[in-house]
Amino acid sequence: MTKRISCYSLGNSGTENMPSEKEYHLGWTGLFLWCLHGMLGSAMDCKNGGAGNVHCSISVDKLLDRAIHHSELIYIISEESTALFEETFIPKSMHAPQNNWGHCNSKTPPMPTSKSDVQQISDKWLLQSVLILIRFWMDPLKELQSSLDRYDNAPSALLNKTKWISTKLMNLKEGVLVLIKKMLDEGTLDPGNSVSLTSFMVPSDETEYVLRDYSLLTCFKKDAHKIETFLKLLKCRQTDNLSCSLF
Repeated sequence: MTKRISCYSLGNSGTENMPSEKEYHLGWTGLFLWCLHGMLGSAMDCKNGGAGNVHCSISVDKLLDRAIHHSELIYIISEESTALFEETFIPKSMHAPQNNWGHCNSKTPPMPTSKSDVQQISDKWLLQSVLILIRFWMDPLKELQSSLDRYDNAPSALLNKTKWISTKLMNLKEGVLVLIKKMLDEGTLDPGNSVSLTSFMVPSDETEYVLRDYSLLTCFKKDAHKIETFLKLLKCRQTDNLSCSLF
């Protein structure tokens, strides 16, 4: 009987409607395919599970690398989506000032503000914060899709990019859950708060709908950068905890 390789699946990367020179080696699918072809070498830990199955796990370092690459790409596409939305719908005088996030929801985990804060937070806090941020944005991004679909003149590139972000955020969540299990030996963590588009504002006309969606995109971009930063800090702390800093 032919043995079936069964790896921890981290979600489909997919390349629909997106430029993909980077995607094949950044997405979780690339990791899954490498597992199938035995190309991870010493990074793989494979055990015979009986009944003709071989179960393979992947090192924490490899998982963190993929998570970081994934979060980097999500942030890049969020920047592009925000810029395209601005260019299409928002007068230049109303563009959100760079790094001015006062209008964003304050219930998500905060960014450490000093070197001492960075030293005091735990790996568990970083992983929990990443998971909370991901779950916090999953429903609002779905609602954003419904809102953009009602626009008469939304560019197809904007629709594709925001749909892509929603899919990749789900894939990143699956990868983070694997990291939590491997690094903390925990099956789950506090899912945190969910948020609705209505927490940004309740529109009364078409202009306010546009401004609400713009607010959501700019705030998601901020939190996408936060996710990337937390994962990079977590990666650094696996090798040299004392020198890791955001400052």
